Amino acid sequence: MTEEKNSYGAEQIKVLDGLEAVRKRPAMYIGSTSETGLHHLIWEVVDNSIDEALAGYCSRIRITIHEDNSVTVEDNGRGIPVDMHPTENISALELVMTTLHAGGKFDHSTYKVSGGLHGVGVSVVNALSSRATATIRRNGKVYRQTYSYGAKTSELEEIGTSEKTGSTINFLPDPDIFQETTVYNYETVKTRIRELSYLNKEVRIHLKDERSGEEDKFHADGGLISYVEYLNRNRTPIYSEPIFIVGERDQVEVEIAFQYFDGYSERLFSFVNNINTREGGSHVAGFRAALTKCINRYASDDIIPKSLREKMGGEDVREGLTCVISVRVPDPQFEGQTKTKLGNSEVKSIVESVCTEKLTIYLEQNPGVAKKILSKVVDAARAREAAKRARDLSRKKGSTSLLMAGKLAECQEKDPAKREIFIVEGDSAGGSAKQGRDRSIQAILPLRGKIMNVEKARFDRILNSEEIKQLIASLGCGIGKDEFDIEKLRYHKIIIMTDADVDGAHIRTLLLTFFYRQMLPLIQGGFVYIGKPPLYRLGRGKKEKYFLEEGHLNSFLFSQASEKMSVIIHGEDEYELKGEEMVSIMEKLSVYQRIVSYMNRMNIWEEMLYFLLENQIRSADQFTDESFVADLIAKLPAEKLIIGHVRSCRWRPDCYEADIAVRGKVQIMMTLGPQIPLINEYRTAYSMFKDIQPYLKSSFSIKVEGKSGQDAIKSAKDWNEMVQGVRDESFKGSHLQRYKGLGEMNPEQLWETTMNPENRTLVQVNINDAEQADDIFTTLMGDKVEPRREFIQNHALEVTELDI
Repeated sequence: MTEEKNSYGAEQIKVLDGLEAVRKRPAMYIGSTSETGLHHLIWEVVDNSIDEALAGYCSRIRITIHEDNSVTVEDNGRGIPVDMHPTENISALELVMTTLHAGGKFDHSTYKVSGGLHGVGVSVVNALSSRATATIRRNGKVYRQTYSYGAKTSELEEIGTSEKTGSTINFLPDPDIFQETTVYNYETVKTRIRELSYLNKEVRIHLKDERSGEEDKFHADGGLISYVEYLNRNRTPIYSEPIFIVGERDQVEVEIAFQYFDGYSERLFSFVNNINTREGGSHVAGFRAALTKCINRYASDDIIPKSLREKMGGEDVREGLTCVISVRVPDPQFEGQTKTKLGNSEVKSIVESVCTEKLTIYLEQNPGVAKKILSKVVDAARAREAAKRARDLSRKKGSTSLLMAGKLAECQEKDPAKREIFIVEGDSAGGSAKQGRDRSIQAILPLRGKIMNVEKARFDRILNSEEIKQLIASLGCGIGKDEFDIEKLRYHKIIIMTDADVDGAHIRTLLLTFFYRQMLPLIQGGFVYIGKPPLYRLGRGKKEKYFLEEGHLNSFLFSQASEKMSVIIHGEDEYELKGEEMVSIMEKLSVYQRIVSYMNRMNIWEEMLYFLLENQIRSADQFTDESFVADLIAKLPAEKLIIGHVRSCRWRPDCYEADIAVRGKVQIMMTLGPQIPLINEYRTAYSMFKDIQPYLKSSFSIKVEGKSGQDAIKSAKDWNEMVQGVRDESFKGSHLQRYKGLGEMNPEQLWETTMNPENRTLVQVNINDAEQADDIFTTLMGDKVEPRREFIQNHALEVTELDI
């Protein structure tokens, strides 16, 4: 090693000035630069407005996602101070926006409690944005300052007057930082904002997405009670009104709402100063201790029959419980950078004290509700004992070793970190997988049919299912809170491998439900994966190639076609498409072709789709203007159409629509209204329309290179015929097979496409939002039919592949 490379002196010690550290290591401040970190930018700005509300100065917040994926957060709080800071010689606004650890939350005179990152939040958002603007209404005036990458690009200026107060922050995330995506997910934002509205019942929040026209208004008068009712909306509660507990000790405010339902899982969501503490902490421990103590104490009372007097454990007391805990702590101490667990030890005793006092009074005053809760808890205790006996019996019989020697095809490797298990649908696919696998590291567990839906089953029934016994025995980590031990997990990759059809999707959902409800740490630890077998095999001579989806297949075909073909576009400016440009346009036209086919099935024919795109119909909001809709209808060719009158929408307030039919073809009818821009496929077509519009009204010739040097020319009357012609020409000499079942592949094919670590595609299962995941599992797998029907109806337009 040379002396130059080995030198290490004072000059190697770097000091990152200002917000340079944030841009250098953004994940330290927002968790990641993926979609999660991108959305964290919104949370930090909104948290500032919520802190104003907690201090009693803000009642309205408006959040807007703009078409360019910039975001504006506006509140009617006091407004960030704009006067000169006494020691820093810059305005307080500039200090807050451009300096780490500058804010009004470090003492308790300005904000009693707060969430956010304590003086880090808005400056971090500014640092990670390519542009940002702060507009402040304060002291009867309106002030503005602009920024880019954390540095000011203008001085603070006075731009007007206003009797109102408040802050408006607009920011555009920097694509160089968020390279994975800069596109905000409306549902993700909506879920968090709904959560905040329940936790802060005094605030009205308006969320709007200008990209799609969607908007929602949140205001929960009932606070946590409304939150629990919302969480239980797809379940059957055992009593009508959630129990609500509120109290304060030593400046710590405690709010708890809970309700039991007729299921078997515990659903507890905890918050500290509006921050979701997913891993719980001292406040959760305090509630659980108080709940167990109160119910056991009440069960010992003379009011309760002897048949109900059993010693119930914490697990029994929490079975079928939906609970939301919110505490506001002046100086919260969180464990870890991500703030998912509260560490303040004194909060446990405060929560336990408040809860014990209030719950004891409630149970005494509501004996009917108390008896229903006790009956459920006793049933849970009896089921737990039955499950314990079933486990003990299985150990005595040595059934684990018998199960292990049965269906499971074990691997040779002993290190769990290197071992993987494929859970395969059916004996046919299991046979192919066993023959095609790498026996050194890959184990195969075939399942016969569909496993039990554990969403609807009690724990003792789950343990009696043969397929689930096989699964538990194979994984080796046990089941249940008392026995589950992730250290004993025998495989660090658990891969669900099912057919690419409806039954395969159902089996995959049942397995994910089982892991989510009974072995959640496996998902949280990143051990569960979904194997993605190919949908297509393209054979050409002795060569074959596999594709996961139709888009990948088309890309390959068009790339092959560009080597021996070109496309001539006829028109005023005739020109030739070839090479990479041809591939790019063909891929987009292929996507548009699928969109046209889909929209036709929705009774929106191709000419209408083109008309709407040409007239730049981009959002449902455009249909709120009656004159705009009337003008739009007037532009349609009346000689070809029968057009009804413009009227108010029946399903969307303050919007307009009209019925349209094709003359001479009564069966072809459609409603022109705000529902069209809400369709995912339409939005995709709108995003690519500028690129493909020149080709949608042209005629074409396809030029194919001949072996003897003579080019063959084939005409195509329109873009659709041209795309099909290029695809057909590229297909010549090939054979295409679409797979529906894993059993259709021989062992070698299954190995090469789905099991070989060098070639396969795996999707890791993770939980970005526990509440939303829990809600979807309950809706799709629970007892209530109506919520499931409503979910399917609401999301039917989002389905891109449906196997019937």
